[in-house]
Order: sequence, then C-alpha cells, then structure tokens
Amino acid sequence: MTEAVPPRGVPLVVQPGIRRIVAPNPGPMTYHGTNTWLVDWAGGTVAIDPGSEDERHLAAILREAAGRLTHILVTHTHRDHLDGAQTLARRSGARTAGYRISGDASFAPAIRLDDGESIGGLTTLYTPGHAMDHLCFAHPQGILFSGDHVMGWSTSVVPPPPHGDLDLFIASLQRVRDRGDRLMLSAHGAAIDDPAGLVAALLEHRFAREASIAGTLDAAARSLETLLARAYVSLKPELLGAARANLLSHLIRLERHGRAVHTEAGWSLPP
Repeated sequence: MTEAVPPRGVPLVVQPGIRRIVAPNPGPMTYHGTNTWLVDWAGGTVAIDPGSEDERHLAAILREAAGRLTHILVTHTHRDHLDGAQTLARRSGARTAGYRISGDASFAPAIRLDDGESIGGLTTLYTPGHAMDHLCFAHPQGILFSGDHVMGWSTSVVPPPPHGDLDLFIASLQRVRDRGDRLMLSAHGAAIDDPAGLVAALLEHRFAREASIAGTLDAAARSLETLLARAYVSLKPELLGAARANLLSHLIRLERHGRAVHTEAGWSLPP
C-alpha cells in the first residue's frame, strides 16, 4: 500500500474525532514519517506516538489538541515513536503512557499499561514481537491503532531476543487478525481498510520468508553473513541491518522448532 507524500504540520482527518499529523522524519524505516494520531474522547484528546522533537510538528499537535490533550500514548519506545513525548508532556501537562516495562532506559511512562487496560477512551492490546514493549490501542468503533505491528507499506522488522521475538510477533499478528476490526491506523503510512486481509497476507509472507531461509541451510555450518547473502539478493545497503535482524530472528525460530542447529561454526540443518 503506497500513498503520495502527505502534507506536514496539518491535521489529516480520517473521521470525525480522529486526525493524523505526519512527523517530518521520513526514511527507509519510517516511510513518509511517523503518524501522530490525535483521538478525541469524552475527557479530551489523546496523542499516539509524538514521533519527533521537531518544533513545527509539536506545535501542530498542540494547536490541533487546543488545550484538551490528556494523554500521550507511546506504542513502543523506538526513537521514531518516543521522540517528542517528554517535551510534549511538559508543554501540555498531559501524562505519558506506555507499556509497564519500558524498552528504553531513558523513558519511564507516567502511566504504566498492561494488556486490556482502558485509557483515554481506548483499550490496550499487548502485541510483543517488533518490540517487547509494543502496544496497540483499540477504539470502540472497530479501529485499531496498530503502531509498527501492522503497517500497509511494509512488513515489520522483528529483531532477535531480547529486543524482539518472532514467535511472539506471529502470535500477536494472529491475535489482531481475529479481532474483526474494520480499520487499522498504523504509525507509518495510510489507513488500512481491510485489516484481516492484510494481516493474513503478512502472515503468509512471513511463513514464505521462513521457508526460503530454511532453504538456505544445508549440512555444513554457515555464518550469518553467508546466509544473509543467500537469503537477501540485491539488498539496498540501508536495509542491511534490518535484513540481518530479521534473518537472525527466523533462524532462532527455526532452531526453537527443531529445524536448524546453531554452533560456534554457524547455522546448519539438524543432523
């Protein structure tokens, strides 16, 4: 799912009470930039993923919230989501909120959340995998703010433990697939109007990738770099780190399920 470059610093209305402001942090891992979602509720407005310390971006959030900002929700503590949260909290008086165990030592949310809690008219879903502190936020109108867990423009990078976990990521995908939401609003890219179909395709892609990685193994132990060259052909240099992380996560999953062996010499098929 691609889209034209959206305007910066202005609210893009998805439906009454839900607006998107795109942060000026585009890149190979962030697409056009981080989506900051502003969601009205009975007590005011919540902001999901400030995403940038850029002054114009923060000013746009404050202007659109119009003094009603109550909470600043962080889907997870990767910097392209967390940046701006503390500054926005100081300027607005809103309280930060994130998963109860922060993945960033510099960030201690004022409100520590777990699965199934209510905040700002939304309900939390703990969806570990891409990050171990990843939360999605469910809106009562069948809308899921999916962070980096589900995105329309790209599959998610799943780093190896302790920062991520592919088995948990797959289980989290299956969980959101089965919810029946009518719309997903992710942290990067356009709205997803067929959530179940997209998540099914993402799972299919993930299992196909796993099969292709398993196909790179043989009886001889191979280094991670050798397998990287086999699994990802003609890879852009800026995506090398993400591909390496995904590869290692898949190899660890294969090892857990008895389909790969890891020794000091490298990775191979089981004897």
